Amino acid sequence: MELRHLRYFQAVARELSFSRAARRLHMAQPPLSRQIRQLEEELGAELINRAARPLQLTPAGRFFFEQSAQLLDRVEEMSEATRRIAGGKREWFGIGFVPSMLYGLLPELIRRFRTAAQGVEVGLVELTTVQQAEALKAGRIDVGFGRLVLEDREISCEVILEEPLVAALSAQHRLLSAQRVGLRRLAAEPLILYPARPRPSYADQVLQVFRSRGLAPTVAMEVNELQTAMGLVAAGVGVALVPASMQRLYRDDVAYRPLSDAGVMSPVLMHFRAGDRSAHLARFRALVAQALETP
Repeated sequence: MELRHLRYFQAVARELSFSRAARRLHMAQPPLSRQIRQLEEELGAELINRAARPLQLTPAGRFFFEQSAQLLDRVEEMSEATRRIAGGKREWFGIGFVPSMLYGLLPELIRRFRTAAQGVEVGLVELTTVQQAEALKAGRIDVGFGRLVLEDREISCEVILEEPLVAALSAQHRLLSAQRVGLRRLAAEPLILYPARPRPSYADQVLQVFRSRGLAPTVAMEVNELQTAMGLVAAGVGVALVPASMQRLYRDDVAYRPLSDAGVMSPVLMHFRAGDRSAHLARFRALVAQALETP
């Protein structure tokens, strides 16, 4: 599948006519029809009901229309930013992060950096900590935030803070009767882990919290997305251990309790290329230091 297939389909879907779409694309109708057929064959789904007059999108076609429109918009944004950077109009600074960082310090850091570096295009990329290692070395990002130490000579690591873990429970869970919950009681409950892959990840960090205390929790499910994990917690499928900043993700069907066990923490780590002396990275690191000093 190529971007031209998406653009051709978008034209047909908007015009609901192969002939009008062909004129819009400045091409003949037969090759346009063949391209759409090829796209449908690759997807294994009919996107357009050709028997209808005018043409109609199938349910699969409506879904593909919305998704492909978002993708093409993102490609255009990326292309425009690339042209600005190549033309010397803007510089670029990439930030990688694991999802839980969006509920803690990171949004404020991004806001401060965008204010301080007016001429810089800030790129935000959601990546696991392991994925951030390759992104840093490839130059796709300039700094990464995660919860695991990257053992790599080419990457420097700074622990910027230690964040307490809390128990995430469904709003009707019986353990909510207590003001604090112990790990031993949580180990008796089905546990929701995230992310399932790639490993190692925050999931292994959570398992180590239990194992270090001689506990063997029963893992009910492993999922890739943080939001999926919270949805399963809300449904009563299991409980989860999450960073305390996650409490900012308000849901009326999920409640949180601090742990009665002392010292159950998750580090917030900042990674960057070893030896990187760029002015933008220096400015960003200074903003991190300032933010941590602010009460």
